[in-house]
Amino acid sequence: MIFGAHIIVYSKDAEADRAFLRDVLGFSFVDIGHGWLIFALPPAELAVHPAEDNGRHELYFMCDDVKAEIAALQAKGVSCSDLHEERWGSITMIKLPGGGEVGLYQPKHPTALALSAS
Repeated sequence: MIFGAHIIVYSKDAEADRAFLRDVLGFSFVDIGHGWLIFALPPAELAVHPAEDNGRHELYFMCDDVKAEIAALQAKGVSCSDLHEERWGSITMIKLPGGGEVGLYQPKHPTALALSAS
């Protein structure tokens, strides 16, 4: 039985990105040795989008109030892109210390999260 998902984010500065997830976003973690942190994430959902090529994956964190989250992140010195309104949600990109980005969005669509809570 599948009981969870393990997401990997590749980074040119993994140590800095781990510190960001721990200290700025406040995710709980276990240290499996030598500073290698594995983070607990909020509940998740998965979407499959059509694409020309395989192998592209994206990570988006979801929130109830994206403007409030952007303000809280900016107060911690985190750089966020301009807020974009899409048909499916309000979205910003969060710059990670290692140079990558993750998305943050407030969905406008029904989410599957309530289904897993039942």
